[in-house]
Amino acid sequence: MAANPFLNETHDPALRSWVEGSGEGDFPIQNLPFASFRRARSNEAFRCGVAIGDRVVDLGAVAARKLFPGAAGAAALAGSQPRLNALMSLGPEAWSGLRLALSRGLREGSSMQAVLSDCLVPQAEVLFGLPASIGDYTDFYTSIHHATSVGALFRPDAPLLPNYKWVPIGYHGRSSSIEVSGQRFARPWGQLKRPDEDAPVLAPSARLDYELELGIFVGVGNALGEPVDISRAEANAFGVVLLNDWSARDIQAWEYQPLGPFLSKSFATTISPWVVSFEALAPYRTAWQRSLDDAQPLPYLEPGAARAWAAFDICLDAFLETAAVRAAGLAPLELASSNFRHAYWTIGQMIAHHTSNGCGLQPGDLLGTGTQSGPLAGEAGSLLELSRGGKQPFALANGETRSFLLDGDAVIFRARCERKGFASIGFGECRGEVAPAVPAES
Repeated sequence: MAANPFLNETHDPALRSWVEGSGEGDFPIQNLPFASFRRARSNEAFRCGVAIGDRVVDLGAVAARKLFPGAAGAAALAGSQPRLNALMSLGPEAWSGLRLALSRGLREGSSMQAVLSDCLVPQAEVLFGLPASIGDYTDFYTSIHHATSVGALFRPDAPLLPNYKWVPIGYHGRSSSIEVSGQRFARPWGQLKRPDEDAPVLAPSARLDYELELGIFVGVGNALGEPVDISRAEANAFGVVLLNDWSARDIQAWEYQPLGPFLSKSFATTISPWVVSFEALAPYRTAWQRSLDDAQPLPYLEPGAARAWAAFDICLDAFLETAAVRAAGLAPLELASSNFRHAYWTIGQMIAHHTSNGCGLQPGDLLGTGTQSGPLAGEAGSLLELSRGGKQPFALANGETRSFLLDGDAVIFRARCERKGFASIGFGECRGEVAPAVPAES
């Protein structure tokens, strides 16, 4: 295989940071993801920071001290704002320049150790905010395994709709209900049509589910009426978060025809606070596969030579913390493990298709990948699949079972990238908890 063209000195597995303990966990010097934060229980303004070990590099402090010259300094200044949108809008060259300056400053032996030490804040002391002001949110459907599995539950004779292999399908979601990890939301009410009743009723959802996804933040946008060519589409993306597209399956079943999801999806979406840059993900790129006997992308979606590096090897894990698990002080129970390399559509194809009609994307817009299920039973990314539509309750390791989520259940997502010869990196945690439905009379 040809050498990975996306690698540079920041990916060197031999790099070590002078920040104590930074060689362990999700955030070694080879990662350096971004987030919006402030110290908890303070009146400080939110600003953006970068993770190194269990610390946050305060970009506001970095900018105030004018530690980096030129483009890296301008990027740090943009990153000192409450959200990442200004930094996102600067483009890949600025993002890469800031990453390189931080990498060099945080390495063992750096002459900047003393001054950068004053810019570190313990993660245990911070409150995270949304990393960007999210103007629009689109959720795609990129896992053919999820699409086929769910389709088989409702259309056994034709589980995969004929357009799936030609169109990166998506729907316009609701950005106002997106919150960062730690989100606690009330079980949603909705219009439900029970099989044995003639008319629908308004009631709390009884079939609440999670969806194991990634979220892609748009960096550089495009003007209205100007499609983004597939050859540069991925360069418009800033980075990746974990995303839980909470879903009320009973509301969804009644409302989704003919126009797709609406209130079954708009009540809550949870994302992880840390945005892992595409540059950090470079070592874990892999070939995007589409066999010759399968449908081939139309020309505007064809990656060409970029097929060799268009997919990403990101292991995704879902866990459940029930009320009983929490009361016993036990670790969350594993539900499933999947991988983003199984996705049928690439990130570049998502952006190219989204803009193919001239639709304008803006810095900070969020694109969900859709539920990332793999080909094996243990790689299902939702309870809908694990419980076979609720017909076969899913057994948990502590003896409990679930068909769908109960009040008090917390779902936790984690992700990790590992490859021989490179440092492993993580994404932090995406956690959300289901609270009881608000009484109708209130």
